Amino acid sequence: MKIKTTWDLSRLYYASLKDPRIQKDIDRGDKAVDAFVERYSQEKLWLKDPKALAQALESYEQLSVQCPASPLYYANYRKETNAEDKEAEAFLNKWDDHFTKRGNKLLFFELELGKLPAPIQDKFLASKELAPFKYWLTKLFETAKHNLTEPEEKLLSLLSDVSFGRWIQAVDNILNTQHIAWKSKKMPLNEAMVRINTLPKKDRRALHAKVMEALKETAPMAESEMNAIVTRKKITDELRGFKEPYDATILGYENDRDSVLNLVKTVTEHFPIAQRFYKIKAKMLKEKVITYADRSVPVGKVSKKIPFKEAAQAVHDTFHALHPRYAEIFDRLLADGRVDVYPKKGKTSGAYCSSGTGEPTMLLLNHVENAHSLLTLAHEMGHAVHAERSKTQRPMYEGHTIAVAEVASTFFEQAAFDALAAKLSGKERIIAMHDKLQDDISSIFRQIAFFNFELDLHRGVREKGLLTKEEIAKLLNTHTGRYMGPAVKLAPEDGYFFVTVGHFRRFFYVYSYAFGQLVSRALYERVKKDPAFIDKVDEFLCAGGSDSPEGIFAKCGLDLYKPDVFLEGLKGIENDLKELEKAIK
Repeated sequence: MKIKTTWDLSRLYYASLKDPRIQKDIDRGDKAVDAFVERYSQEKLWLKDPKALAQALESYEQLSVQCPASPLYYANYRKETNAEDKEAEAFLNKWDDHFTKRGNKLLFFELELGKLPAPIQDKFLASKELAPFKYWLTKLFETAKHNLTEPEEKLLSLLSDVSFGRWIQAVDNILNTQHIAWKSKKMPLNEAMVRINTLPKKDRRALHAKVMEALKETAPMAESEMNAIVTRKKITDELRGFKEPYDATILGYENDRDSVLNLVKTVTEHFPIAQRFYKIKAKMLKEKVITYADRSVPVGKVSKKIPFKEAAQAVHDTFHALHPRYAEIFDRLLADGRVDVYPKKGKTSGAYCSSGTGEPTMLLLNHVENAHSLLTLAHEMGHAVHAERSKTQRPMYEGHTIAVAEVASTFFEQAAFDALAAKLSGKERIIAMHDKLQDDISSIFRQIAFFNFELDLHRGVREKGLLTKEEIAKLLNTHTGRYMGPAVKLAPEDGYFFVTVGHFRRFFYVYSYAFGQLVSRALYERVKKDPAFIDKVDEFLCAGGSDSPEGIFAKCGLDLYKPDVFLEGLKGIENDLKELEKAIK
């Protein structure tokens, strides 16, 4: 297996930021946009005739190929691997605005399509000429129901930063500069939050108490922030005609409201599964009751070191066992310089997969030779396989929504975990089982508890006009307690954790984690029973954004309007829980 451990940007993109091809690509894109605008802003037959619209959509779709964002991708990747790359930072500052203005020139096209009378919309959706674009048009017409006038849209866009972004940034700035006193030293708050899980019980709980005290001190500002942005959302929802606080997010993620509410209801009704896990965790920690400070603490350590070459071989073998085509994609990306593997000074933390129309699929990792890094490799390569298989779609449908993307990554991660766990024995296998279950509980039950909290938060602000910091903290503790159960004792101060949760500022985003985890688990359980079912999984991976999540998974035989699929995924989690319970007896 050939492995390159750093991004080969000079071959995949440009030799440098002074490469003349950059300006040529920018100029080519500008000319293509200007030509499209000149033609279709004047000639309006495409608003009446299906054949003319089909031609216009073909041209519109090709703009994603003719107007590559490669210069921005290249500069951003340089910055991601070297925070001190001031040349890349300056390039991004200069050209981001240019690309934004270029995109704004095209706004008229979708806005005018969205304004079409219902009879013409129906005519277009029934047209044979427009059949390849039917799903795209369906979503456009549905979203357009909530559009405002062009001047109003521009005004909301201009005010968004000062009425939303700067509130969030203010709280972030406070948190990022806050320190706490710990053992005669001052420790940055962010560092303290990370260190909690590394300490023995007495110190862990003491440091956690200091962190919560610091968050409580920041809560007055966060109270103003949360009420301001939630009230702003209430105003925009009313202007756009959204009835419930979560409706805009669900529409944006292309889900169906009924299937999402089915997910939330099903998971909420099965909170006892999460409660059982925390009871087991308390037992493994030799405690009758644990505290919020203990919720993520390790119960042991898998000491086996896994160098990247070994991890890559293990994930390759897992992917190959599912289907050779997935191992081929895995090998190609590693050999092609599309994976940046190791941590280094100035490199961004975490891991991600990045892809775009006409752009190479790229992965950023920070591999540290442990089991978690192996599973991260499988997770991100799952995204990569999804991206590569989706490139079989036409450019308009190469992408996929957030909810669907999480299905692919967690599917491949689960397969890699099973292969890894099979090679572990005794205590290390028990620890690995615990760690995987803890992640699954967080991805499913915690996120739905967050969804329920957000809903009560938004409804509370809408009904009362304002919720105090004490009310918000109590509300978060209520929903946290419901999924964790009696094995976890929550202190009143624990509710001030709301100050740090960025997801609450990305309204109702959290459900996508539970959606992805449970649908992927249902798919995986079917593959375990019948390996030939992988062909159905591949249909989903190749679907890109050509249908709604519900439509895509219906073709795999999964009806997301019924609780069965989510119950199937939960059953897999419950089986893992039973295995852990049996192992620690």
